Amino acid sequence: MYKRVVVLIGIAIVFVVGFLLSTRPVPVQGQTRAGSGFAAVPGEKGGQDYTGPYEVVADWPKPMTTLPGHEKWSWSTVQGIFAQNPNRVFIIQRGELPVVERPREVIALPQIGPSIGFPVSQYPIRNGSQGPYSALPGGGGDTTRYGALGPGEPAAEWKGKVGVDARWEHCIVVVDAAGNILPETEIWAQWDKKLLRRPHSAYVSPYDPQKHVWIVDDASHALYKFSSDGKQLVQTVGTVGIPGSDATHFNRPTFLAWLPDGSMFVSDGYANTRVAKFDKDGKFLMDWGQKGSAGQGRPPDTRPGYFNTVHGVATDPQTRRVYVNDRANRRIQVFDENGKFLDQWSIGPVGSIYTIYFSEGKLWGADATTRKIIAWDTQGYLQYAWGSEGQFPGGTDGVHGLSVDQEGNLYMAELFIGRAMKFRPRRGADPAKLVGKPVYAAWKE
Repeated sequence: MYKRVVVLIGIAIVFVVGFLLSTRPVPVQGQTRAGSGFAAVPGEKGGQDYTGPYEVVADWPKPMTTLPGHEKWSWSTVQGIFAQNPNRVFIIQRGELPVVERPREVIALPQIGPSIGFPVSQYPIRNGSQGPYSALPGGGGDTTRYGALGPGEPAAEWKGKVGVDARWEHCIVVVDAAGNILPETEIWAQWDKKLLRRPHSAYVSPYDPQKHVWIVDDASHALYKFSSDGKQLVQTVGTVGIPGSDATHFNRPTFLAWLPDGSMFVSDGYANTRVAKFDKDGKFLMDWGQKGSAGQGRPPDTRPGYFNTVHGVATDPQTRRVYVNDRANRRIQVFDENGKFLDQWSIGPVGSIYTIYFSEGKLWGADATTRKIIAWDTQGYLQYAWGSEGQFPGGTDGVHGLSVDQEGNLYMAELFIGRAMKFRPRRGADPAKLVGKPVYAAWKE
């Protein structure tokens, strides 16, 4: 009997000690094993992942003021960016904007209302992309060549003065790894007033060994295919200056994507509501998409194949699936290469995805509202997101284009502040959180 009591008391003591140890407070560090957690760099202590698995490259690109005769002019709203390699990066912008210094004192604006002043602390002093005095609209503001901008034209309300508020020069700029503006920029400048009206994005097809450079010009309603050196216009797809929605016309196209056989997909776009497919020679094959019913207080359209602002297209070279950014409906739609609907997912109750990019089994999107770079898997499950609004290096304000080079550097085209940015992978970054490199099938450098 005595032994039995002793045993029971011993068990009770062990239980009490174990309970006390299990409820004893422990340091926060000790609750998670080293290397785990959400951070882009596994095991990193602190931080916010505001630039995710990257660090921003300082002083890239160099200011436009480094060009002769450009001492008073800066980068404009940057529409697109494409890295052929680290030493040849195309930056697409809507002309140039004047250099403006931030006022040291806040100026009261009683004519607008009480407690109103300019500039507002912590915010940019201008939006380079939107408004009557922003970057130049379609046609570069040249009414003698194109006539007055009509209701169907981009930024028809522009009221600025060309040469003062903006000017139509250096729409295509080429820079090297250090951000220096390359001399070949002047070769591309010949197309500014001869051809370009509102360049929107730039590409080199990964399946083209000749590395032709494609420029999507939404106000021209056309796609321009140039020789790699920019000296020759090789092909025009679409009817320049004439909108439409058939085999030979676009109405403000936006982005491109290719499949391994060279077939090309066009998101068309701002005014049209379709995806158009062409063969490797630029011959029209088919299109799909219908106008949705979103807008004017109505909820986003959820019907398959209905679009509102087709503002991005990307392809999976393995499955040949086509991902379409249905921007105004705040969703991604997925089709086979012939337009058969396969899947869709919402980007959330708010947000505006400006561009999408597919690589290594993930679809990446840049959201201009939440200022985040977002990754989904092929089924639409959220994998990772990072980014934050700000004028500081690495902050974002309206990312409109994404590109990755052979070294894994990530490039962004930014609309509102008006800048291009280069990010390099951080030491020890989780590879799964990096934006994957593109396919290099016909060329690698």
